[in-house]
Amino acid sequence: MAERPKLETVASVAGVSVATASQVMRGAGRISAKTRERVLAAARQLKYLPDGRAAAMRSGVNRDIGFAIHEIANPFNAEVISGVSDLLETEGYLVAVLDSRDNPERQRKQLEAFIRSSRGGLLWVPAAHTPSETLELLKAHQMPTVTFLRHLQRAQFDHVGIEDAEATARATHYLADLGHRTIAYLGGNATFGVRLERIAGYRRALAERSDVEPLIWESPDNKRAGLDAMLALHRAHPDITAVVCNGDMVAIGASLGLQKIGLQPGRDVSLIGFDDIPDAGIAIPPLSTMAVDPYQLGRRLARTLVDRITEPDSPTATVRVTAELIIRETTAPPVQFQLN
Repeated sequence: MAERPKLETVASVAGVSVATASQVMRGAGRISAKTRERVLAAARQLKYLPDGRAAAMRSGVNRDIGFAIHEIANPFNAEVISGVSDLLETEGYLVAVLDSRDNPERQRKQLEAFIRSSRGGLLWVPAAHTPSETLELLKAHQMPTVTFLRHLQRAQFDHVGIEDAEATARATHYLADLGHRTIAYLGGNATFGVRLERIAGYRRALAERSDVEPLIWESPDNKRAGLDAMLALHRAHPDITAVVCNGDMVAIGASLGLQKIGLQPGRDVSLIGFDDIPDAGIAIPPLSTMAVDPYQLGRRLARTLVDRITEPDSPTATVRVTAELIIRETTAPPVQFQLN
């Protein structure tokens, strides 16, 4: 097997010293344009790339960022990752994304790998039931960290999230204002974090209406599960006329479920999602939702980490963005109101 291209070989091909070649590759020193181009041409010829870890050790700055998330395939997460990557790239950083699948053991191995590779910072959606030992590990290694979506109250990390309770309360009030009196909450099965905050907003809104009883129906947050859960919910509670969904994926699945049994979303049963993923606007019928721009949210997340890296002694920051109610075709007054 051929050896990896080395800086010494670049210097030899360019006819310069190793020190001069090193300065050119680092963009340092007073090197003539002619010499600089000769070194760069040799590097291109040899397919040489500088060792980022060595450069980080010299400068004290590592340009590699780790992002530990779960359900990378979820369209919302994909958009967030895109926003993170674009912002970090403009700041000279690269991001590596790993999927914890909401498993604390898998998550710990990933975080340990990020620490061993001396990542310059961490973006992190904590897994369910993350133990205190994981927090102590990150603190011990003093890695700049920003948590995302799930806020760990016991950890003093910067955080970027969504006003989940406020958003679902607003969605629930909107359905109640349309005249719905039997409103269910569909989706998710987590027992902490984002889902509980959203359910708290749903419950609070119903309590304020006094004439609406809560009904919470679990379901994994994907279209297939949403379809099956909507069918089961309708069989058990055929009087339900409106559903607040834990996310757009389960809402789109619920919409398909209603259509499968001959019901029309927005006429027979109103549905409202959360996130406003690209598929929400082009679903049939288009989905009403609580919109959060995931791409811009990703950029905000990345900016918070860059600020932490550049200003390590600044106060801990918590950023929560609001969601906008987007009314499309899956919400309307209940049938009895439409017929009057």
